[in-house]
Amino acid sequence: MNKCIITVAPTGAWPKKENNPNVPMTPKEIAEEVNDCWKAGAAVAHLHMRDDEGNGTMSTEKFRETVALIKEKKCNIILNCTTSGDLNATEETRVAHLIELKPEMGSYDCGSMNWLHTSLFLNPPAFLEKLGKIMIENNVKPEIEAFDASFIYNALYYQKKGILKGPLHFQFCMGAAGGTTATVENLAYLKSLIPADATWSAFGIGAGHMPILLASIAMGGHIRVGMEDNVMYAKNQLATSNVQFVERAVRLIKEANRTVATADDAREILSLK
Repeated sequence: MNKCIITVAPTGAWPKKENNPNVPMTPKEIAEEVNDCWKAGAAVAHLHMRDDEGNGTMSTEKFRETVALIKEKKCNIILNCTTSGDLNATEETRVAHLIELKPEMGSYDCGSMNWLHTSLFLNPPAFLEKLGKIMIENNVKPEIEAFDASFIYNALYYQKKGILKGPLHFQFCMGAAGGTTATVENLAYLKSLIPADATWSAFGIGAGHMPILLASIAMGGHIRVGMEDNVMYAKNQLATSNVQFVERAVRLIKEANRTVATADDAREILSLK
């Protein structure tokens, strides 16, 4: 795969202004950042919302406002809306925005885990079956977020059941406390488990960001960058914006003699309808 898709995850559910004052929090800030990242080379935007206190929320109203602001800018980026932006959300609030807004993509966290060693990240079988069916009905492409190998095996099971439709797209989420560590060896192992027709992307959290970024580019995969995963651009250096991460990714892809995928390239690669 010569073309490399850059996904930007600008906000996430955790970092706040005290962690980095440049984290976009409001719908307006997020929309402006997404548009700037698209202009810089990002093809996909993975969206999380924040409430008025800056905490993660699954508010359909916040998603609606943010998506509208992005579209007002004539931004062609693929929108990938999270379904797990708030550990206290109900199953209904986790899917309501998908049904209303029908984004091209949505996250599909294919398993449960001990989140950051402090709480439970629950994605029980009944919810995963419900979520998969909702995505099929609303033509939302699942991004299968795999925090360890069991998430991949779960996805293959749901594909056999018809809950997930191929070709599958995996996002290897590496370095979260409670999930698999962000090493190149683990990345190669996770990649070895997915079907031949599947596409994949990866990111490392914190100090694991650069090794996974570089290895993913070298291995022919796609990449994710942004302040959801890392508020530091380098050691002891806060990122000035999400654009800074995208611009570095663009440089590295070109240095590896690969091509930065446009949003329309990504639609073709990911088999979006």
